[in-house]
Amino acid sequence: MALFDFDIGIIGGGPAGAATAAYLARGGLSCVIFEREHFPRPHVGESLVPSSTRVFKELNFLEQMDNAGFQRKYGAAWTAAHNGPIYEHKWEGLGADCFAGVSFEERKQEGVDRNYTFHVDRAKFDQLLLQHAQRQGATVYEGVRVQRVDFSTPDEPRICYTTTDNKDAAARVRLVVDASGRRTLLGNQLKLRVQDNIFDQYALHTWFENYDRTTLVPDPSQAEYIYVHFLPITNSWIWQIPITDTVTSIGVVTQKKHFAKSRQERETFFWECIESRPELAKQLRAAQQMRPLTEEGNYSYAMSQICGDNYVLVGDAARFVDPIFSTGVSIALNSARFASADILRAAETGKFRKESFATFESTMRRGTKNWYDFISVYYRLNVLFTAFVQDQRYRLDVLKLLQGDVYDEETPEVLGKMRDIVSQVEQNEKHIWHRYLGELTANAFQPAF
Repeated sequence: MALFDFDIGIIGGGPAGAATAAYLARGGLSCVIFEREHFPRPHVGESLVPSSTRVFKELNFLEQMDNAGFQRKYGAAWTAAHNGPIYEHKWEGLGADCFAGVSFEERKQEGVDRNYTFHVDRAKFDQLLLQHAQRQGATVYEGVRVQRVDFSTPDEPRICYTTTDNKDAAARVRLVVDASGRRTLLGNQLKLRVQDNIFDQYALHTWFENYDRTTLVPDPSQAEYIYVHFLPITNSWIWQIPITDTVTSIGVVTQKKHFAKSRQERETFFWECIESRPELAKQLRAAQQMRPLTEEGNYSYAMSQICGDNYVLVGDAARFVDPIFSTGVSIALNSARFASADILRAAETGKFRKESFATFESTMRRGTKNWYDFISVYYRLNVLFTAFVQDQRYRLDVLKLLQGDVYDEETPEVLGKMRDIVSQVEQNEKHIWHRYLGELTANAFQPAF
């Protein structure tokens, strides 16, 4: 009988890896995390959605989140320039404006007992969650680089890595969980990665001290929401995320082609985008930039499969969807939740075959497709999104999606309605909303992968 160093080997100690380790260790399996960096370290993706609370509760981690001093996130809002398209026309009873906002407390969620989630400093959040996994019983190695996984011996994968003192080593495990993030170690090794040619977004972001967050906010009580400020550039927007009482994360997201066309330095391009919303630019110029600009490219991709014999992919290692609705950490945590349930069941039989993870795979495919379709509607016709947010017939259904409850329905009814309207607007050049269509086309709504 083969001797294993651990039951489960996890590549990556970010939210997906740490949450998976915590679940499995609490379930009695021996787990090891191989993390190539030393925590804490900065990371993009600083705003959560309420479905994350279920995971925190199940892992007995919610109290730590409440006590950590993270900014509480009670809602989300979207703004458009007053000198840009103001959507004042109605169609089938739908109207839209240059502002739309939702409060999470408007809809109760099963398993969620708070009317808020969190904005987080990812350096602090990721470290706390990794430490929590360790306290649950997981072994954690930081500063080690996994080179590959050797699957040559059936049912005995070996994780090959380089130690902190630059020596080659290997760990034999029953199952490999790839939580390596956008590095997608197994996705690249096994040639599973499929690039998304529709969402080719590019981001430039930094932190500001003493930015007045009430700028562009009609109600000062909503200043701690996450804000998305639309830009005049097609499919482009700015995020505004409170990190502390005085620190705000600001990021510009645009299609890579817009950035690539600019021959100016990225700093100039960033500020040109900001200046397209003059009130915002004025307040940011008065604030203090705390960090150099960081760029994030190659935004969206998927995998041709997210599980196989003796391996599972979770979080960004399995799928990355454009971050407009703060999906990143939520997908990471929920994929850990769903994967762990299948892994624990598989451990009872000792068979870590692909079919053992069918529930995880179908659930994640369904959820990420719903996110993808929702984002597609948003980019194709964001006037429609703001109209649905404000319409009482659809508001709670849209809020359900924004809260992260996207895994239980094959196609939420509200998404089907939105897609139908987009198609009608596309086909009618005289429609009052036709000129507001983004560059995405109806075929973007088909499964890309």
